[in-house]
Amino acid sequence: MQALESTATMYRLSGVLILFFLGFLGHFQFGLAQDSALQQGATAPSARVNNDSNQEPVEKAPQPQTPSALVIGPGDELEITVYGAPDLSEHTRVSAGGSISIPLVGSVHVGGLTSSEAEGAIESQLRQNHILNDPQVSLFVKEYISSGISVAGEVAKPGFYSVLGPHRLLDVLEEAGGPTDRASNRVVVSHRGQQDSTTYILSKDPGEMAANNVDLQPGDTVVVPRAGVVYVLGEVNKPGGYVMNSTGGVTVLQLVAVAGGTTRVASAGKTRLLRKTDTGFQEQQVDLKKLLRGHTKDVAVSNEDILYVPTSGVKRALDASALVAMAAGTAIWRVPY
Repeated sequence: MQALESTATMYRLSGVLILFFLGFLGHFQFGLAQDSALQQGATAPSARVNNDSNQEPVEKAPQPQTPSALVIGPGDELEITVYGAPDLSEHTRVSAGGSISIPLVGSVHVGGLTSSEAEGAIESQLRQNHILNDPQVSLFVKEYISSGISVAGEVAKPGFYSVLGPHRLLDVLEEAGGPTDRASNRVVVSHRGQQDSTTYILSKDPGEMAANNVDLQPGDTVVVPRAGVVYVLGEVNKPGGYVMNSTGGVTVLQLVAVAGGTTRVASAGKTRLLRKTDTGFQEQQVDLKKLLRGHTKDVAVSNEDILYVPTSGVKRALDASALVAMAAGTAIWRVPY
């Protein structure tokens, strides 16, 4: 009997120990889980950074460039006011050497300075010459002659245009009389102090026109290049030279179409295409009759090409020099493509 009681007691103790051990093990695992969660939380930001670093870099939107400050130069017209000393105020122009003359002070160099810097230079001279103890100078540039915009190329009045502050591209072109009949629909703008230039398309689309009407700064250069011209001569209803757009892509059929088509006496099957090369003109026969009927592939034309549609029944063909002379004296039209 005692042996049975002893055995039962041992079983009870073993059960208690097992329960205690399981409880301790569960608590220990819970603690490990908390530590692991804390470590993962602490390392989560760096893990996100690493994940982002594997992604493609996001390009930043281009920041608008700060316009260059206008500086005074030769020929600029200045209005100088010295407060409390009207006799020292002056209306003058900057000399070729970049200097102006101030009463009781003499020559003050302002070339290459901004308006505020020039004010400081004049105030400094007034103090150094013991004319005013605390001078207050205001300088206003009425006209910037030295910091204008140069307009060149195919415009009616190329030249140097004085501006005060930024101008829009279309405003400057209008001041220059607008593009000529030989002008391309491209405009190349070079900014002062930058080597690269930007090309803008003068589109007839209002949205594109507004987007390309950029601000210009004094010192910029605007160039309107000459467009390519192809000539359609002979038996067409509207012969002449046709200005191509900036992208080219004009074909024989398009040229004949804008030239009003062929006349009744045209020998379309004997049409000739002359192309200018370094060694002279190369001639190519073009069967315009087959082209109009869609029986042959259209032919692309290039700058200075001459397309000649002869008269039916004429035996003597014009040579290249005669066609070139004819093209030089013809009217210029624009291709609406």
